[in-house]
Amino acid sequence: MNLSSPSVSSRPLTVYGWDEGWEAEFAPYAEQGFLPGRVVRVDRGLCDVATPVGIVRADTEFVVPRDPMKVVCTGDWVAVDPEGSDPRYVRTLLPRRTAFVRSTSSKRSEGQILAANVDHAVVAVSLAAELDLGRVERFLALAWESGAQPVVVLTKADLVPEAATLAHLVQDVETAAPGVPVLAVSSETGEGVDVLEAVLAGGTAVLLGQSGAGKSTLANALLGEDVMDVQAIRDVDGKGRHTTTTRNLLVLPGGGVLIDTPGLRGVGLWDAGSGVGQVFSEIEEFAVDCRFQDCAHVAEPGCAVLAAVDSGELPERRLESYRKLLRENQRIVAKTDARVRAEIRRDWKRKGAEGRAAMEAKRGRW
Repeated sequence: MNLSSPSVSSRPLTVYGWDEGWEAEFAPYAEQGFLPGRVVRVDRGLCDVATPVGIVRADTEFVVPRDPMKVVCTGDWVAVDPEGSDPRYVRTLLPRRTAFVRSTSSKRSEGQILAANVDHAVVAVSLAAELDLGRVERFLALAWESGAQPVVVLTKADLVPEAATLAHLVQDVETAAPGVPVLAVSSETGEGVDVLEAVLAGGTAVLLGQSGAGKSTLANALLGEDVMDVQAIRDVDGKGRHTTTTRNLLVLPGGGVLIDTPGLRGVGLWDAGSGVGQVFSEIEEFAVDCRFQDCAHVAEPGCAVLAAVDSGELPERRLESYRKLLRENQRIVAKTDARVRAEIRRDWKRKGAEGRAAMEAKRGRW
């Protein structure tokens, strides 16, 4: 089967993000007669795939791996059986360019892929509730680690009528999100939607956030029609139900595609050390001037990070959040990496020995 023939031209996939790079990756499978496609939805071992001949339903039986990080996910590019196969099967996944991953809530310490081949990770934060900057930083660490460019969208901006107050809230989030665009958007009035459309045009974006953050309403505003169901948040605690129950890839009218995801109650880190470092880039810049290369920024003499806290250059909340995410990430990595576990044990033993020596020295002075 020749993909350059009019009947199977891959041009219809351009709106889904198909480019020369994906065409080169797919070339060996084109020679075997398979169709290229992008996964737009996964549901219980079956998936909907956008192909040059339209949306087809395909079974994932032949690509079910033992590694949960390699399961078929919304946003994946795949090779599927041509017309005439019943049922059709996904035969292979093309190598991912990026992947947004969080840790599962299970005790097995597995990663869960929420979206693949994403250019922008849009973190939706509702202004109907008190800002949780720590949660924003957590989302951003995973976003940076994925390889995507994060964007923070403060939804329901119409609930903050005073411009000065809204500007202050935006500034607070910008402090917690260095290098990240922070946009105040109202899906009700349309404020800021055009700016977000311009940011996302031409690429793939994944929409993330807690239940009740206004993701589905924002998705509808970007799509220009009510595609996603919307439910009101609860008056008791300001939280919403899971309006979106699956991850769906939707074509944006202004160009690009959007992956809407269910609300996330838990957002565990998954091997996101570099992402944490990027979220707290100012802390790592201060750390360059610490006296000791392995400074933990706790009580060491000559610690430039602690000096920045004392001088007011660095908010103490930022340092506490940085420490918390580093500890959590280290625990996750330790559960999956024997080398890191051994390093942590050695570090514990070293610190324990230093602590005992300090106590003995103190007793000697008594």
